[in-house]
Amino acid sequence: MLIDDLSIAHPLASNGARWQLFTDQVMGGISQGTAVREIIAGRAAIRLRGNVSLENNGGFVQIGLDLAPDGACVDASLFDGVELDVRGNGDYYGVHLRTDAVTRPWQSYRQTFVTTEEWQTVRLPFVRFEPHRIASPLDTQHLRRIGIVAIGRAFTADVALARLAFYRRA
Repeated sequence: MLIDDLSIAHPLASNGARWQLFTDQVMGGISQGTAVREIIAGRAAIRLRGNVSLENNGGFVQIGLDLAPDGACVDASLFDGVELDVRGNGDYYGVHLRTDAVTRPWQSYRQTFVTTEEWQTVRLPFVRFEPHRIASPLDTQHLRRIGIVAIGRAFTADVALARLAFYRRA
C-alpha cells in the first residue's frame, strides 16, 4: 500500500496528508533542519537536512507524516512492515511510528536503517519496531503517524526519501 511516492507538490503526500518538519526546538533544543522537495539522481524526493545538537537536552530533526489526511488511524495489520526508497550520507536514521496509544511526544515505536549514497529500498518489519517509553506493544491496526528521524547524537543529517509504503511478503 503506497503512502507517498513524492509525485504531488510539497508539502502534500500521495495519501493527502502533509509532510511536516519537527526539531527539538519545540522542547528547548537547538537542532536545526530543513525539509525540501528535490530531484535527486532522477527521483523526486523529500530531503531532510540539518545539524543535530545535544545541547539544551536536544537531539533530533524529523520529517513526519500522518497516515491519513484527517489524522485518523490506519489499519496496516495485513502488511508486514514499512518500505522506504532512501539515500543519504551513509549515516543511520530512525523510522518512528505512532499509534492512537501514543499520548506523549517522546513515545514511539522505533527502528533504524543505514543510508548509502545510492538509492536503496529498505524494508523494516513491524515485528522489529521497539517501543520507546511506552509499555503497550505496537498495534498495527491503529497506526497514526510515521517519521523519518535523525536523533540521539550530534551529527549532520542528510537523508532523502523517494517512496514510502507498507509492504507484504509475497
